[in-house]
Amino acid sequence: MAELNIGLPHFEAFLNTLGVPDSCLLNKPLYKKMFLEHTELDAKDKKALKDNVEKIRWLYTLKPSTINIAPYSDELRDYSELAVLHVEINETKHAERIAHFINRAIPYPLIIFFTANQEGKEYLALCLADKRLNKADKEKWVIEEQLLAPWLVLDESTEVNQAFLNSLQLATLPFSNFWQVYQALSHRVISLKCAEITGRYHLGQDADKSQQQRENLQQYQQIQLEIKKLRGQIKQAAFNQQVELNTQIKKHEQALKQLTECL
Repeated sequence: MAELNIGLPHFEAFLNTLGVPDSCLLNKPLYKKMFLEHTELDAKDKKALKDNVEKIRWLYTLKPSTINIAPYSDELRDYSELAVLHVEINETKHAERIAHFINRAIPYPLIIFFTANQEGKEYLALCLADKRLNKADKEKWVIEEQLLAPWLVLDESTEVNQAFLNSLQLATLPFSNFWQVYQALSHRVISLKCAEITGRYHLGQDADKSQQQRENLQQYQQIQLEIKKLRGQIKQAAFNQQVELNTQIKKHEQALKQLTECL
């Protein structure tokens, strides 16, 4: 594998495990000025770019001329190639905002690896965003869904973390086309989100099971929000209403337990 010289030993070791061919290597910096000049950024975007982003590098380009994977396109999507970026930030809390404006700025499906060095530890999060073509303007993209994986500490190996990182290796992904590669990575992020709840990392064996896992997670998160809402109402409710609200909360908590078995 070619040397990247990023200066983050654990992250570089992880990249080497992915098995990306040297033919895909780009490893070029993307400067903040590009995003300021060519992307519509609001005040919070600009602040995050200025204060929280340390470096952005375009690590790899996966396209038919660099790797034996077919392009995919239809009336809604163009997955002719994938770009792999590394975004080094100084704290984790603004990663979703940063990913969103980077995805708006670069007209390719992006695989973004965020790293943050905090308290002497290297943190890693994978971010993906499913994009479709804007029917009114084929030069523009619409971000349908952005997925930010839970943050992992690279030098603290747990069974779940290691299973997730191993599942990102190129050899484990479908080689049919770039759309399938991207969907497989999305399923892995969903599975890691589920593992935060269940304590086990489990990939669906096919697309239907992966979709069911995604829907179960969404339902779980919706119930969590409902419980939070009900607990907020209890604080201002009369006693008889508190009893009813507590009953509703217990029902929701039981539903969460049942859903946990399906994640």
